[in-house]
Amino acid sequence: MRWLWVDRFTEFVASSHAVGHKGVALSDPFMHDHWDAYPTMPHTLMAEGMAQTGGLLVSEMYDFKELVVLAKFSKLAFHGMTRGGDSITYRADIDNVRDVGASVVVTGHCGEDLRCEGEIFFARLQTGDAQDMAGEDMPTRLFDPDDLVQWLLRVGVFEVGVKKDGTRMRPADYGLPT
Repeated sequence: MRWLWVDRFTEFVASSHAVGHKGVALSDPFMHDHWDAYPTMPHTLMAEGMAQTGGLLVSEMYDFKELVVLAKFSKLAFHGMTRGGDSITYRADIDNVRDVGASVVVTGHCGEDLRCEGEIFFARLQTGDAQDMAGEDMPTRLFDPDDLVQWLLRVGVFEVGVKKDGTRMRPADYGLPT
């Protein structure tokens, strides 16, 4: 994954909720590609931050072993502009879990101000699904587990994450290398 729209997590409770943060700097390149005269964070990138926060929460439900992909935004709304110097706090809560995936409710706040909100459904792609998508001529590995581990370590999921029983999450608990 190249673009990370969550800088760090301050809460991560398995199968429940996660709180992630993104600092927005005026020096971020995307700020000046949106509106030159009035640099703001594009709403599409805020939606991606919401998706990354919720997607990691859903992925943990499957022990970070199965690919979960954003299938749809059931609801998505933006309120106001996010500018350089703002810090967005995303909160994702598990809403509904099914065999085919899970939905989350996510909000994004800058301080007390609600900037975005949405309901997102993440589809669960099992190994056979991934092989069907890849076809015979293509590799069946759609993501590199080592890249996922590095991302989880960088954003602090294992520093703040707890499992359902209240014990600390560790990479080894999910069969991930450290």
